[in-house]
Amino acid sequence: MSTRKFLTSLHTILASFFLPMGIMYAITGGLYGLDIKGNYQVTEHTLNLDGPLPSDLAGLVTIAQRELASRTIDIPTGSAGVRKVGTSFAFEWSGTRRDIEIAPTSEPTIAKLKIKETDPHRFFVQLHKAKGAAAFKWFAAVWMVGLVLLFITGGVLAMAAKPFRKLAIPSAVLGVVSFVVLAWIS
Repeated sequence: MSTRKFLTSLHTILASFFLPMGIMYAITGGLYGLDIKGNYQVTEHTLNLDGPLPSDLAGLVTIAQRELASRTIDIPTGSAGVRKVGTSFAFEWSGTRRDIEIAPTSEPTIAKLKIKETDPHRFFVQLHKAKGAAAFKWFAAVWMVGLVLLFITGGVLAMAAKPFRKLAIPSAVLGVVSFVVLAWIS
């Protein structure tokens, strides 16, 4: 098999295999840049605790798991964290299908639980933001390699064919200049 035929075949396979992923990333990224991020359906609950709400991640994860299990709701697929809010804190755990938040109230043994269920668009935005399960995060890493290979094989094929070379060189130069200028002024 010739090098050109191999590159063309590889380019075709990569483009076809990663088409759904490319469309998802392009649409969610483009709309996110326009501040269209999807929506949540939010429910709030009061938690009556045996003692003060812990401020450590492990303690908050335990409470979140218990509360979600009592409501037969799956835990979020992403990561959990504690962030400082003024002189207090809030626990956040995000995922593709839902985000949850737990925050203390003025009463030491009462906390607020907020469960935010994603709409279909927000689900894909959350995938884009790496809030999915580990399997999808690995697939996204493979997609990254595939996308780079797709650009490389496309560039090599364009440069190897004289009619396309005349289009590829000025387009590549314009792309580099546009990227540098727009990144600089941002």
